[in-house]
Amino acid sequence: MRVGVHINRFNHPGGGPALGPELAAVGAAAEAAGVGWLSVMDHYFQMEFNGGAEDAMLEAYTTLGYLAGHTSTVRVGALVTGVTYRHPGLLAKIATTLDVLSGGRATLGIGAAWYDREHHGLGVPYPPLAERFERLEETLRICLQMWDPENNGPFEGEHYRLAETLCVPAPVSSPHPEIMIGGTGEKKTLRLVAQYADACNLIVADAGELRHKLAVLRGHCDTLGRDYDAIRKTIVHFGEGVGKEDLDAFTREIAPYAGLGVDTVVLAPRVDEPAGWIERFAAPAVTRLAGIA
Repeated sequence: MRVGVHINRFNHPGGGPALGPELAAVGAAAEAAGVGWLSVMDHYFQMEFNGGAEDAMLEAYTTLGYLAGHTSTVRVGALVTGVTYRHPGLLAKIATTLDVLSGGRATLGIGAAWYDREHHGLGVPYPPLAERFERLEETLRICLQMWDPENNGPFEGEHYRLAETLCVPAPVSSPHPEIMIGGTGEKKTLRLVAQYADACNLIVADAGELRHKLAVLRGHCDTLGRDYDAIRKTIVHFGEGVGKEDLDAFTREIAPYAGLGVDTVVLAPRVDEPAGWIERFAAPAVTRLAGIA
C-alpha cells in the first residue's frame, strides 16, 4: 500500500502570505518522502470540523496547479470535485490543463457534491440529490467525450448541452486523465465507479465495511462486464495513530486492510504546517505501508 496526503487546512500561523511557501514545502517534502498522492478539498468555505467557514480555504484547482509546479512525481487531484461547482465542459478543460502542465499526473476526482451552506452562501444552484447524481453521470460522459479525439461533439443530455466537445491540447495521460469517484453509496455511486471510473475513494469505519463495499463494487462490475481489478482502490484513514503521530498505532490500524486490494491510504493531517508533518510522520509511514499488501 502507498501513502497519500490530503491537505485540508490552511490556517498557517503566518497567514495568507505564508501559504505559498508552505505548499511549496509540502511538495518538496512529499517528493522526498515517496508520497504517491497529494489532494485538496474542492470547497470554498472551510468545513465545520476544521474550524468553520470563517477559517481559511483555498480554491482547489489553483492550489493543485501550484502543487503540480512544485512536484515532479506525485499524482495530484481534488478529493473530490463537487459536480455542481463547474460546468462539465469547463471542468474537463480545467482537468486537462492540470494534466498537461503536470506531465500526466492529474486525477479528476469527482462526486455528487453536498455542502448546502456553501452553495447557498455563494449563490451556486443546489439541485436535489437525485438531480445531482444525474448531473454527475452526464458530467462523466461529457469528460470522456471531450477526451476522445475522434468525437468533438455535440453532446445532448438532460441537464447539459454542448455544441462542441473540443479539447485542445489533448491530455498527456493516455487514454485520458484518471477518473476517481468518491463516495460509498451502493446503488448509485459504486455503480458509477464500475461504469466510468479508473479509481474510487472510500471513507469507511473499518476493514469489515470496506470488504462489504468492495463486494458491492465487484457485483456492479460483474453486471456491467467491467474488470474489477482495473479499478484502483483508495481509502481515507482518520485513525488515532495519525492524529497522535504514533507510527506503531497507525500500522496496527492499517494491518486489517491487508489483502483487500487497497492501493493508497490517504491521510488527512489536521495541522497548520503540513510540510513538517509529512517529514515527521508521512515519510516513515511510506516505509511501513510498503510492506503491507
